Amino acid sequence: MSDAPAPEEKLAYRLITGPDDRSFCERISAALGEGYVLHGSPAVTFNGLTAIVAQAVILPAAVASADAAVATAVDELGLAGDELEFAGEGHA
Repeated sequence: MSDAPAPEEKLAYRLITGPDDRSFCERISAALGEGYVLHGSPAVTFNGLTAIVAQAVILPAAVASADAAVATAVDELGLAGDELEFAGEGHA
């Protein structure tokens, strides 16, 4: 039996933030190298001294797994997509 700690599980979602510099780009590049993909557009703000950027990244396998879980739950309800009704405004 090994006393080695279990490898840390990757998060399905990460928001990487920092000054808009080479280090930030290296952190994004490293995440892409680990299998993450960009999610949404980057955000930029100014703190009075420098531009601060944020970029969300996700693991595609985690998203696929979550989508499959939702599909299974809907199937278990026995509802077809056209049988679902939503109350309220704003639905197309």
